Amino acid sequence: MRHPSNRKGRETRRGFLKVWRHCSTLPRRLAQQLRAGTLEAIHIPSGEDEAVRDYLRARGDVRLELKKTKPRIHRFLLRHGYVYDSTRYWTLRHDQWLRSLEFERSMLKETFDEYYFMMKGLTEKLRLMDKRIEEIAMSEPYAERVQRLRCLKGIDYLTALSIVCEVGDFRRFGHAEAFMAYLGLVPREYSSGEKRRQGSITKAGNTHLRNLLIESSWHYRYRSAPSKRLTERREGQSAEIIAYADRAMRRLQGKFFRLILKGKTKQATVTAVARELAGFVWGIMVGQTA
Repeated sequence: MRHPSNRKGRETRRGFLKVWRHCSTLPRRLAQQLRAGTLEAIHIPSGEDEAVRDYLRARGDVRLELKKTKPRIHRFLLRHGYVYDSTRYWTLRHDQWLRSLEFERSMLKETFDEYYFMMKGLTEKLRLMDKRIEEIAMSEPYAERVQRLRCLKGIDYLTALSIVCEVGDFRRFGHAEAFMAYLGLVPREYSSGEKRRQGSITKAGNTHLRNLLIESSWHYRYRSAPSKRLTERREGQSAEIIAYADRAMRRLQGKFFRLILKGKTKQATVTAVARELAGFVWGIMVGQTA
């Protein structure tokens, strides 16, 4: 019977040889892929971009924590028999009702205060972070690109700055479909012979941006003209970019309406709209707005 340590040594040597062979053929395979045009460019963010990106993701964490805190308050009150007389929660009237509650036991009052002031603290923190994000977005080197993206309905400072910092150089995507695939918004495809079937989206890529664009796409569920606020955001931009943004709005609103009429679910519809919105984002960032 062979000693276990000898067997382990042989396995280690085999693993080393395997890695060595792989590394020795790597330059050749890279050259072959470069010649075939199958390599994809990557963007290395600057230190400033990485810092802003981390701040934006921290803001997302604060928002998520606030989203978790509100149901905790609601469930706590229901457990102790406090029922609000309306379905519109977290409004000014609801806040007044929360502050007017009285508890028989002091411990319940302390527990409620912990939840309530945690919610208030997170709300204020989120407000201050949004203000800071607006300041960053309107500073160099982001202002010009952010202002162009804000011409699109549903995209304001947060989403625009996130797109700019996360993607960097849009020229590495040769066409709009490549950017859609980068976000994981293209459908999976199963092909065999002449059969071709498409499934749900791949969700492969930048999850943060994908979620932001899906959230932005809900703004296209109703047909409407550009709002006063959207018109103000477009001030100072070229007529070409404004016309491009209007064309995107009409197309995406129409797509949302048609897909709902076909019986698609709202979630499937908004995902399809987000995919096309990504295409318009790519167009406005690479200058293909004609």
